[in-house]
Amino acid sequence: MKQNDLGRDKVGALLVRLAVPAITAQLINALYNIVDRMYIGHIAEVGDTALTGVGVTFPIIMLISAFSAFVGMGGAPRVAIKMGEGRKDEAEEIVGNSFITLIFISVILTAVFLLFGKPLLLMFGASTETLPYGLSYMNIYVCGTIFVQLALGMNPFISTQGYATTSMLTVLIGAITNIVLDPILIFGFNMGVQGAALATILSQALSAAWVIRFLYSKKTQLRIRTRYFKIKPAVILPVMALGVSPFIMQSTESLVNIALNSSLQRYGGDIAVGAMTIVGSVMQFCLMPLQGLTQGGQPIISFNYGARQNDRVKQAFRYVLIAAVCYSAALWCLSMFTPQLFVSMFTNKPELFDKAVWALRIYMAGSIVFGIQIACQQTFVALGQAKVSLFMALLRKIVLLIPLIFILPPFFADKVFAVFLAEPVADVVASLTTGTVFLILVPTILKKNVAGELHS
Repeated sequence: MKQNDLGRDKVGALLVRLAVPAITAQLINALYNIVDRMYIGHIAEVGDTALTGVGVTFPIIMLISAFSAFVGMGGAPRVAIKMGEGRKDEAEEIVGNSFITLIFISVILTAVFLLFGKPLLLMFGASTETLPYGLSYMNIYVCGTIFVQLALGMNPFISTQGYATTSMLTVLIGAITNIVLDPILIFGFNMGVQGAALATILSQALSAAWVIRFLYSKKTQLRIRTRYFKIKPAVILPVMALGVSPFIMQSTESLVNIALNSSLQRYGGDIAVGAMTIVGSVMQFCLMPLQGLTQGGQPIISFNYGARQNDRVKQAFRYVLIAAVCYSAALWCLSMFTPQLFVSMFTNKPELFDKAVWALRIYMAGSIVFGIQIACQQTFVALGQAKVSLFMALLRKIVLLIPLIFILPPFFADKVFAVFLAEPVADVVASLTTGTVFLILVPTILKKNVAGELHS
């Protein structure tokens, strides 16, 4: 596999070579759960109820993914910085510690969700009708937690070395398997939502096997080595400190989903929760290219920051920001003018279809500025700025969005409208704040880098 030269290749061309596979991988990764929902929503007679039931498992799915980001997205920038500094042994030690930590986390998460799954789903907004579907899906899905953790958590250590195509193949292998197995298990074997969950974890198992095989091979610059399996606080704690921001970005999706579902169940019943399942799926899929774009830019920014090549850091950020803003504007236009294209993929039931189209326009109204938020926040992560990136991650969802979900309804006659409105309000405020803080802090960060006041 060809490795890109992060320190010498032209930044624009390098970003394209890294970002295109990363964007493709993110889009394909989103298909894991979204394809499940597409098929489930079209199950005869019970499709809308089953779709809503699976929708309430979304917080658990996001939390499992968030823990993989906690280690993988925290470790990858540190590995790239160490490589930029020429410290290969320290970079491999981070890889080994991260691998064992992910396995340890997997065991704990599996036990917790199997023991407390039912009360959690009820808390997340499941009703008497939708609970059986949610529980059936979740009990199978969480048994594959270790595959999700290793596939999603270790893959960033491939992409951060510049092996973008290999990283993309990790996701492609699993996604194709999932797309093939879904209709076979759901309809062919008449397994319903259980078939969808089984297809997903079998697909993630293949992805995990691909990642581990590559990182153990001689094709990679950094390898998983057993001598680094002993977890050292001095190694893993800085990884987790940097990983807190992406962890919060993903895990708070669980809290947001809980707040949204509970409020929508209260004001609009199952039909409103079903609409949120569709809207959330659309937003998850549509924002994946932004995640892939920043993931493609991260190795360039981190490596050159470690090598003290600030001009290349600035150039890479400019490209990422311009692309992110353009994409956000295009996404906003599609959401406002053609929301039916998105919703039709999930349901053909008239009542649910109309509700979801209406909700999508409201929910995505602030997406036009979201490119600023994610480009600036993920650049803070790439620069190893754990505290700032943590604050920005907390701002949008914990400080703004979740309180607004409960604050806005008393001020509107249409309570369901008010709940959906919380998202664009939080997006706009958080994006403008993050952009402002970025303009203030980053020049100082880069100045200290040149002066030798480097990251630990």
